[in-house]
This record gives sequence, structure tokens and C-alpha cells, in this order.
Amino acid sequence: MTKLQAMTEGGKRLGHIKGLLAGMVKEGVTPLEIDTEAEKLIKEGGDKPNFKMEPGYRHSTCINVNQGIVHGIPGNTPFKAGDVVKIDMGLLHEGYHLDTSITVAIPPISPHVAKFLEVCQSSLDAAIFEAIPGHTVYDIGLAMQTVVETAGYNVIRDLTGHGIGRKLHMEPYIPCFADTKSKKFVLSVDQTVAIEAMVAMGDWHLVEDPDGWTLSTQDGSTTAMIEETVYITADGPKILTGLN
Repeated sequence: MTKLQAMTEGGKRLGHIKGLLAGMVKEGVTPLEIDTEAEKLIKEGGDKPNFKMEPGYRHSTCINVNQGIVHGIPGNTPFKAGDVVKIDMGLLHEGYHLDTSITVAIPPISPHVAKFLEVCQSSLDAAIFEAIPGHTVYDIGLAMQTVVETAGYNVIRDLTGHGIGRKLHMEPYIPCFADTKSKKFVLSVDQTVAIEAMVAMGDWHLVEDPDGWTLSTQDGSTTAMIEETVYITADGPKILTGLN
């Protein structure tokens, strides 16, 4: 099985699971319930939850609410109406890693939050559009930053997307902004990258929670995160982890 075949199949499986988990995000449901279902679904397919392979982490997902952006440990606090929930998940299929995330708002959803989530998705779309052979990681970050800041929000600057394949986290690391240092990373055919749009309504600076994992905005502003694993072909980017 080739890399493309393995990652296409793994991405299809993860995209399907992502949709099922997103459908579970309702008032009264807990993050731990979603995490338990994620592990069940991943293992039923014969795959491994790769987040559990990270040193010191015991869960199959990271789930963050409102100001939380990444690395949130799934707990027993039920979701409330109006919460903005981020589910980050991954799996290992035939020796290759896949990684994706989705943001779901629980009704009632204000027009401001709806616009915010649309901007996050648009920024990811713009970034993926730039993921073509010969372009650089800088082009991806610039596209994301431009969409987000034009809309009046801020990209997270302390976290990045990343290369992915035989390892979950590989070079190049992909900032959400136009970092001149990333101009040296030229994209090529057969490369796979996890592109992450991470956006804050307010200031982008983060603080680590006492749990030693969860990162949240210092000012308490709401965040969104949407991520896809992307395969770079001669004809352009191929999203592997889309909803299906």
C-alpha cells in the first residue's frame, strides 16, 4: 500500500468519525463521553488513536471549550448552551498518521459567533489553496493571517500546524501568520501537512491551565480551531480528512 493509498483511507475514516463526534456536541453532553466514543470508533476500524501515543497523554481527543484552544483534557463538565467546542483528534492507519479538528457552536449561536466561525473556515480554505508544489509555508501563513485580520480577529501565534506522515508531528511547522522564517520551507509533491487555522476573537496570547496541558486565551476571548490533513499533488492540494 502506498503512502497516498494509506493516508487517503485513513483520512476518510477520520473524517467520518469527526462528523459523528461533531453531531454529539449538545447541551448536557460531556467531553469525556465524546472522547470515549472517539476511541471506540477508531479501534472498531482497526486503527489506533494516535493522541494516546503522545508521552503523558491518556486520551484519544483533545476537547476545548470557549477560550480553550488546544490540548484540552476531556473531562466531566457538561457542555452548556452557547458553548464553542473544539474537538481535535487523530488516528494511525497502516503506519501513517492523520490529524484533524472541528469547531462546533451549541445553539443559541449569536451572529458574532457565526461570523467568527465562518472566518476561521475561510482562513483555512485560503491556506489550503496555497498548499501547492513550489509555494512555501510562508504563503500558507500569509493567506490565513490576511483573512483573519481583515475580519477583525487574530491568529494564534504560539502554535502551529505541522508536517505529518510516519510521525504525528514533523517538519515543516506551519504558523498561522506570515513568519518570514517559514519562507525557506518549500512545498513539494507527495508531501503531507496538517494545516491548522487557530483564531481568537480577542488577543492571541495564551496561558497554560493548571492541568499542564490546556492552552487558553489570556483575555478569556473565544477561540476556534479547524484543521485538515492535506496531501500535496502535482495538481494541487487534496484534503484527506474532510467530513464524509
